[in-house]
Amino acid sequence: MPSDLLKLEGVHTRIGQYHILHGVDFAVPRGELTMLLGRNGAGKTTTLRTIMGLWRASAGRIELEGRDIAQLDTPAVAGLGIGYVPEAMGIFAGLTVRENLLLAARNGPLDAARLEWIFRYFEALKKFWHLPAGNLSGGQKQMLAISRAIVEPRKLVLVDEPTKGLAPSIINNLIAAFAELKKTGTTILMVEQNFHVARSLGDSVAVMDSGRIVHAGRMAQLAADQALQNRLLGLSLEAQQ
Repeated sequence: MPSDLLKLEGVHTRIGQYHILHGVDFAVPRGELTMLLGRNGAGKTTTLRTIMGLWRASAGRIELEGRDIAQLDTPAVAGLGIGYVPEAMGIFAGLTVRENLLLAARNGPLDAARLEWIFRYFEALKKFWHLPAGNLSGGQKQMLAISRAIVEPRKLVLVDEPTKGLAPSIINNLIAAFAELKKTGTTILMVEQNFHVARSLGDSVAVMDSGRIVHAGRMAQLAADQALQNRLLGLSLEAQQ
């Protein structure tokens, strides 16, 4: 088993009067894609936002390569090599596709070889390179949001429901892109509801319920055990396709 790149230990998050995360514990193995699954409202998005520093952990440790980053602000977390694709995409609608990617390239000009790699899976971005991002379709905006997070090499990419509301053909492109991204050694933590995506891409899995991790293991084991799926998620993953 590869060593863990990211580890959460006893993480609590409170947002105003609400206590959302109740001692979250799980690890993200280096070089793997870890699926974070659970019912709606289980705390998955809060977990990603807490890792990213958008919401501050009220207790616990968030370790990146052994360093506790729980109290760092978001720019500092990003500076350590963590990319983030929020569910709301977070693109700048008034800027062009090119300008959106330029803003995400913290280390200087866009790398031509990396762009060609991105265009291989997200051809629409090349086609609409000089158009405002607000003119893109929902699927194309998601492509841009993902491309912003990977336009430069990252140690870790956090992705929140990338296939939500997308057509099957676009989902297949996303699966292929993330599969290739894994081959580069990039570690990925993904929240996803589409079982086909989870089964196709996931190496390891953590399942949340009521702000806690209730199961962690290999994705293949969960995919093969419908009784475990029913116990953890309330229905078989096959029924969620």
